Amino acid sequence: MENLKRIISDSISLKNKVLNSPELLQLTLKITDEIVKCFQNDGKVLFCGNGGSAADAQHLAAEFSGRFYYDRPPLFSEALHVNTSYITAVANDYSYDEIYARLIQAKGKKGDVLIGLSTSGNSNNVVKAFEQARKQGMIVIAMTGETGGKMKDCCDYLVNVPSKDTPRIQEVHMLLGHAICEIVESRIFPK
Repeated sequence: MENLKRIISDSISLKNKVLNSPELLQLTLKITDEIVKCFQNDGKVLFCGNGGSAADAQHLAAEFSGRFYYDRPPLFSEALHVNTSYITAVANDYSYDEIYARLIQAKGKKGDVLIGLSTSGNSNNVVKAFEQARKQGMIVIAMTGETGGKMKDCCDYLVNVPSKDTPRIQEVHMLLGHAICEIVESRIFPK
């Protein structure tokens, strides 16, 4: 029982840190503005990550492309890892580090948004995707843990959750991701 209470308490504590960080809250609103502008200009929001971060990326892409709170037209959003034939071919023929950069080269255009999730901020395939996206004039958003890792040097916006605890960081990525989805949906499709 005590271990369970500690886990929940740690999660709440980190979320309170975010709640009480004007910098992180303002940053999240700036990111929301960028995403709204992207969608209003017929752009797309692409996501990438590995493991649990890939699952979170896919979840958030589905919130935009499906629906969040209410029925409305779909928004063009996609998680870049969902085509397993592509992923395995490129990883085999080139390198796992190239899987996202090649898709960015094919799909990304100026004004589109790329959101990369990595608790360490050091995922080489995400870093390479960021570098490619910036070459193409995309808006690049990193969602990481405390240090920002390598991703901090190749993004336009860094959401570095103030923690080194992987599960707690991922919980905050989803919290902020859901907040962004809700605000974007209500601004583009006001009721």
